[in-house]
Amino acid sequence: MLSLPLSVRVFMAAAPTDMRKGFDGLAAEVQRLGGDVYDGNLYVFLSRRADRVKILTWERGGLVLYTKRLERGRFRMPAVTPGSATVVLDGGQLIALLDGMDLSRARRPKWWSPAARDGDRQIAPIVIHDAHGRPSIRQTTHNR
Repeated sequence: MLSLPLSVRVFMAAAPTDMRKGFDGLAAEVQRLGGDVYDGNLYVFLSRRADRVKILTWERGGLVLYTKRLERGRFRMPAVTPGSATVVLDGGQLIALLDGMDLSRARRPKWWSPAARDGDRQIAPIVIHDAHGRPSIRQTTHNR
């Protein structure tokens, strides 16, 4: 079982990969895709039949290679943008992929985030008293 920090990025090769490749062959694939094998991110590769997956990452002084072979069924490739060499996943999507879920059909709810546009903010005065007790008014923004 993989445990993934939220900061880890996951890059999945869009094209099938020869599963005979080991550490060095997959590291060369990462470089060919424009990645850096030593950055601590995870690089995911699927076989042509999509029944095998390999994940390459750098961890404390050495490369780590995770492999999984399905005895039945296939891993489901997420939607790929035409012309793209990789698909960016998050840790949850990778775990779902390894568990056999079809990511192309999965939908996430929209995440809440604070308002970021000026139209969503209002200006409100803040009263601050100086050392002599005199009020000083400053403007600040607050979310509605």
